[in-house]
Amino acid sequence: MKLDILLGLQWGDEGKGKVVDVLTQHYDVIARFQGGPNAGHTLEFNSMKHVLHIIPSGIFHSDKINIIGNGVVIDPIAFQKEIEDLENMGFKPTQNLFISNKAHLILPTHRWIDAMWEEQKEKENEKIGSTLKGIGPAYTDKIARTGFRICDITTRYFYKKFKSIYQHHTDLLIRNSFKPKEDITTVITEWFLSLQTILRFKLIDNEYEMNNYLKEGKKVLAEGAQGTLLDIDFGSYPFVTSSNTVAAGACTGLGVAPAHTGQVIGIVKAYCTRVGAGPFPTELLDETGNLLRKQGHEFGSTTGRPRRCGWLDLVALKYSIMINGVTEIVLTKADVMDNFDMIKVCTHYKVGETIINHFPTELNEDIVPVYKDFKGWKQNLSDIKDYEKLPPPFKEYVAFIERETEIPIRIISTGPDRNQTIIKT
Repeated sequence: MKLDILLGLQWGDEGKGKVVDVLTQHYDVIARFQGGPNAGHTLEFNSMKHVLHIIPSGIFHSDKINIIGNGVVIDPIAFQKEIEDLENMGFKPTQNLFISNKAHLILPTHRWIDAMWEEQKEKENEKIGSTLKGIGPAYTDKIARTGFRICDITTRYFYKKFKSIYQHHTDLLIRNSFKPKEDITTVITEWFLSLQTILRFKLIDNEYEMNNYLKEGKKVLAEGAQGTLLDIDFGSYPFVTSSNTVAAGACTGLGVAPAHTGQVIGIVKAYCTRVGAGPFPTELLDETGNLLRKQGHEFGSTTGRPRRCGWLDLVALKYSIMINGVTEIVLTKADVMDNFDMIKVCTHYKVGETIINHFPTELNEDIVPVYKDFKGWKQNLSDIKDYEKLPPPFKEYVAFIERETEIPIRIISTGPDRNQTIIKT
């Protein structure tokens, strides 16, 4: 049995949460392999909207195992809030959610360092657009080998290690004359108390568990956060996240060898969005961009920030497909453009007089997108359940993407609810 991987192929917010929820019925195990509470996976069913930040999107299926892998960074306070929300809705996450012993913890001081860094960058006009959740500083400590892991909570050296890390962080904040806006004592107390919520769950060595599941013939789906173009190595650096969001990250984030990976399912919006700073070649700074934002409810599910909107970018998409070895595509949010007279797709970039079809290492303002125009379908897609009943202009749009990417589109999402899904055979 192989590990399938599901991830975003753009700058995040592609609709991964809904798709995982829809596909969960075909899997036994759903596992998050990177990122932290900067992710926001939104699911809608039974006329209710749910937003998950750390917990895998298969959690609403009580008969499925959900795992937070070693590649994830966990804020105990945010995790506690998420668990309380689930339990208040009648779910019992302690029964089907496991946490890796090797996952790293986000301390309150990580969040304050994050804010300090972003404040400094803003003064230098180099602001990244961080969610200020402490993700970057937590991964920094992980790479510096000074991080605080889940397995540390139950050891006898717990307080000694915490004190050492906390002192190091506060010294850094003091040297930079940064004072947190929160009451430090209150937040630290809350953080310590929230660790008790983590200890209610089964803590596992996920590399053994994952490989045993595969050996037993269980079907496993690895769930990515953010998107390919935010990958720390292959994204639009430095305007990226702090982990490997690409398919290879599933191996290191869960402890599974590349030989055990199977399908790579790439999620693509029918247009593009981006949150925070950084280059965005097809961004629309006009009424069309505003309409996409309004129709698509494009506001960050974690931060609430308005998302920047633009046309679908095939140059970037082909790059993401190559990096990830994508085997099938899920197309989301096409219904957002139901009323558009004309829809554009970027097929190439123009730099000066040169046409290029590769995603450059340095994206800059010299890049001008080259577009192909499509006639809008001018029809409500949200109630259509059969691919053959979709309007011809929309099917032409789908066929064009398939031809250009050479990857089949297997699933089409026509709305936020789990039932608004078309399986294309």
